[in-house]
Amino acid sequence: MFSIKTASPSRCRWPSAFALAALMAPLLLAGCNAEKDLDLSAYAAEPAEPADQLYNQGLANLNAGRMNEAVAKFEAVDQQHPYSEFARKALIMATFANYRQGNYTDAISSGRRYVSLYPTSDDAAYAQYLVGLSHFRQIRDVTQDQREARQTIEAMQQVVDRWPDSEYVPDAQEKIRFARDQLAGKEMQVGRYYLERREYIAAIRRFRGVVEHYGNTRHVEEALARLVEAYYAMGVASEAQTAAAVLGHNYPDSDWYKDSYRLLQSGGLEPRENTGSWISRAGALITGARSS
Repeated sequence: MFSIKTASPSRCRWPSAFALAALMAPLLLAGCNAEKDLDLSAYAAEPAEPADQLYNQGLANLNAGRMNEAVAKFEAVDQQHPYSEFARKALIMATFANYRQGNYTDAISSGRRYVSLYPTSDDAAYAQYLVGLSHFRQIRDVTQDQREARQTIEAMQQVVDRWPDSEYVPDAQEKIRFARDQLAGKEMQVGRYYLERREYIAAIRRFRGVVEHYGNTRHVEEALARLVEAYYAMGVASEAQTAAAVLGHNYPDSDWYKDSYRLLQSGGLEPRENTGSWISRAGALITGARSS
C-alpha cells in the first residue's frame, strides 16, 4: 500500500503530481492564448530599400520638378543608410531641393547639418552657400526688421573665410554687400524719423553708425549730409563743417554735398575739416574704402 511520508519541518513540502498539474493548467492555457494572440509579424522591420535606388529615385523626382517627393527620398536615404556615402550625397541634395521650393527653414537646418558632419568634403562650401542664400531670400524691406540681413552676412562670411578659393565666394561677397546696404538703410530710416522729430542726438547716433560701420554703402553720402543738417540745427558748427568737408572730399559732384554747402552758406559758414573730429577719422576710412 502506497503511503505518503510526512516531511520533516526542516525540508520543503513538494505537491503531489495531481496538485502540480492543477496549479500549472491555468498558466499553460494562458501561455497558449498569449501565443495565439501575439502576431510577431507586426513587429518585423520592413526591409530597407537599397541606398542607390532611393537616391536615384530622389534625383528622378528632382529632375521632374517633384520637389516634395525628391526630399522624401533623400531623407529616406539618410534614415535607412545613415553615415553612408549616399546619405552624404542625399543630405546636400535635400538641402538644394528644400531651397528650390522655398522651404528655407529646412534648407538652413540640413545645410548646417551637412557642414557639421562633412566640413572637409567638396560640397561643404556649397552647403554653407545654400544656407546663406536661404537667409538672403528672406530679407525684408528696410522698414521691417533686418534679422535676415544680419544672418545672411554671418552665413556668407563663413563661405568667404572658410573656403576662400570656392567658386561661390564672389556671389557670397555680393550678397554681403547687399545685406550691409540693407542694414545701413534701416539705420537711415530710423535716423530720418528722429531728425523729423528734432530729436537730434538720437538722429546723429544713427547717422554716425552708418558713417562708421557702413562707409562703403550707397547710404554714406546721405548720412554725411544728414549729419551736417543735424549738427547745424544744434548749433555745433565745427562738426557740421567737418561733415560737409568729408562729404565734398569723397563725393564732390553729389547733390547731397551741394545741399549741405548751401545750408552752411545760409549761416555764413563753409566746409572746413576738423582733424580731431570723429567724422574726420571716419572720413579717412571712407576714402580708403573708395580707393581700394
